[in-house]
Amino acid sequence: MANNNGRGKSLESWIWDAACSIRGAKDAPKYKDYILPLIFTKRLCDVFDDEVDRIAAEVGSRQKAFQLVKADHKLVRFYLPLLPKNPEEPVWSIIRKLSSRIGEGVTTHMRAIAKENPRLQGIIDRVDFNAITHGQRDIDDDRLSNLIEAISTKRLGLEDVEADIIGKSYEYLIRKFAEGGGQSAGEFYTPPEVGAIMSKVLQPEPGMEIYDPCCGSGGLLIKCEIAMEEKRRADIPVRQSKGSGGLENPPSFAPLKLYGQEYTADTWAMANMNMIIHDMEGEIEIGDTFKNPKFRNKQGKLRTFDRVVANPMWNQDWFTEADYDNDELDRFPAGAGFPGKSSADWGWVQHMHASLNEKGRAAVVLDTGAASRGSGNAGTNKEKTVRQWFVDHDLIESVLYLPENLFYNTTAPGIVLFLNKAKPKERRGKVFLVNASQVFEKGDPKNFIPEEGIRRIADTLIEWREEEKLSRIVDHAELKKNDYNISPSRYIHTSEAETYRPIAEIVQELDVIEAEARETDKALRNILKKLGIGA
Repeated sequence: MANNNGRGKSLESWIWDAACSIRGAKDAPKYKDYILPLIFTKRLCDVFDDEVDRIAAEVGSRQKAFQLVKADHKLVRFYLPLLPKNPEEPVWSIIRKLSSRIGEGVTTHMRAIAKENPRLQGIIDRVDFNAITHGQRDIDDDRLSNLIEAISTKRLGLEDVEADIIGKSYEYLIRKFAEGGGQSAGEFYTPPEVGAIMSKVLQPEPGMEIYDPCCGSGGLLIKCEIAMEEKRRADIPVRQSKGSGGLENPPSFAPLKLYGQEYTADTWAMANMNMIIHDMEGEIEIGDTFKNPKFRNKQGKLRTFDRVVANPMWNQDWFTEADYDNDELDRFPAGAGFPGKSSADWGWVQHMHASLNEKGRAAVVLDTGAASRGSGNAGTNKEKTVRQWFVDHDLIESVLYLPENLFYNTTAPGIVLFLNKAKPKERRGKVFLVNASQVFEKGDPKNFIPEEGIRRIADTLIEWREEEKLSRIVDHAELKKNDYNISPSRYIHTSEAETYRPIAEIVQELDVIEAEARETDKALRNILKKLGIGA
């Protein structure tokens, strides 16, 4: 990390040390709902100080500057109703100097900030730093004081740390929480290298509207903005300014318009903080996307977007056929079928397809079994029926098979499915498959894809470049011959010895088959009972 803020320690190291100040690295993830809002508020305070200083330079004193911003909140990004007795002191000092009833004081100040800034309501004021469970404080004043003091050791203002650096550090902290988050981690965090590949392949352009229906902490949306900015800068030739000998500033371009929906309230708050701390603007709604998608057009139908990115929870089994049958948003077209109760993976794909405009493209992370379940079995399979519809309608552009042990809530590899509603003529009737199962480095606790690997995978997918033991262009006729199995591991073997499907994939498929058999058996018994047979 480039910015050490004069302390000789990277921002990432500082931010993690601050988190560990409560009770050590092992317990830090338990306190993320306290740590993230405090670091976020420190950034707000320091940026507010910088803006007050800028105004003070024009009007003569911070005292006058405070009076001006109090009268006109539009002079600053976020108005903070924190006025030190000595106006020369930083506004964060009001929180830092709390010496008694600290939890109560922090909660009061955060609620006051949220009250003055509608955009922050429900984001930083949802946490009660004074909360008590079973007669014990969830975070006592001593630990809270330690955390505040650790956070106070670095300044996070506009001149101290750039938005992308504090943003990367904030993402780093979220990743560290995910490492200790167990099964819940995958609900709010996608490995950054997976997000980087998805965003690079989708190639978002300035001003495009990007949507994530289950956005977690907002990482995939942020990766799209970063990928767009990097590509635009790389595409702009460096020119010499006439007469000055210096370099011209690159022309500005419109940012992406980011939209997301998240079911879990704490994660929704995390996504909003993550977006703001990256200095990006987006609309993040709260609620169950599957049952009540919030982004609608004036007619009440689904709003459509240029790009959709998502990593929904895999194999959700709490949606029934009635949830699909009662849908009034044209997400599950006639003939496409429903994916069944055992796994909603293809139901999410159907929602994302319905959320794309006529030239839209999508990238969605799914369980590996979603690419193959039901193929090769006698009879019908609900997931295979939906998968077949997507292949037959030529909506699948490519499928990426990922390395094992990347995700924080599973060791399974996962796939990324890329959709394109306007495939180029030369790619129609074909699907590009990439088996990147060997493109990784060992890590602790998780494997990771190095920068070189990210570039290699993304470039291969963008260019449809065939490479032995890595990628293949497969005709629809071959997919049909293999009963609509679209798993890259079926068509691309990474070593001579690899001739069998992964055991975990086979076990998952058996579980789904057994669950469907139980469903069918139950339905049959109900019919027989109504007929008076075997009652």
